[in-house]
Amino acid sequence: MKIRFLGAHNTETRDTRLSGLLTDGVLALDAGSLASGLTLSEQLNIKAVLVTHQHYDHVKDLPLLGMNHFLNHSSFDVYCLAETGDVISQYLMDGNLYSEFLKKNGKGKAVIELHIVRPYLQTQIEGYSVTPVPVSHGVPAVGYLVSATGGKSFFYTGDTGRGLSDCFERISSNLLIIEVTSPNEYIDFCREKGHLCPALLKEELLRHRKILGYIPDVVTVHMNYTLETDIREELREVSEELGISISMAFEGKELEI
Repeated sequence: MKIRFLGAHNTETRDTRLSGLLTDGVLALDAGSLASGLTLSEQLNIKAVLVTHQHYDHVKDLPLLGMNHFLNHSSFDVYCLAETGDVISQYLMDGNLYSEFLKKNGKGKAVIELHIVRPYLQTQIEGYSVTPVPVSHGVPAVGYLVSATGGKSFFYTGDTGRGLSDCFERISSNLLIIEVTSPNEYIDFCREKGHLCPALLKEELLRHRKILGYIPDVVTVHMNYTLETDIREELREVSEELGISISMAFEGKELEI
């Protein structure tokens, strides 16, 4: 599987984009940068989008992606929790804020086909086995375990706070793509809002080792751009203490598992 990081931050600037990954050019995870980070042909190649939760920085580009598919007579699927789907349909593409791309046309076809996922229920999507796994955040949210033929897999948490033991007891992967929003200076904010800092990430990784006996390679996303220097140094310390690989994603980063 080839993974491309379209957006790796929690704020958008000329040089940073919001949450979004692309797997093998066809399967996207979160929609913060699907339009801003891709050419038109790359957007039209997307077949499905897995959305972790309803917050704006994770759904922002769904309408824009929908418009490009609409204008080019194509469509794609969106998978999310029921609560997330309600927000997308009632507010983001309700016909007032933006076009109703979820509405079926006279031929019974919509530009965006919405599918509701259920925690721990594995689904086959575009040739991948996808398992939604609940994570702790301020709103209902899931991460996604994505597995390909041959046994390679990664787990993308989306936004998450502490308490990933239930996830680790049910899934395992070759790669963990996990959010780290701020440095340890903001640990109280992270605890309150359902995010991670390097110190809290370390706690979760130690739980992973205790439960599964190992820690996979780790890539962090959702960083605050203005705080990256401190985050990078604190992640380096965690990496050395645990003897594992931890790297920070950036826009355009690619890796293969």
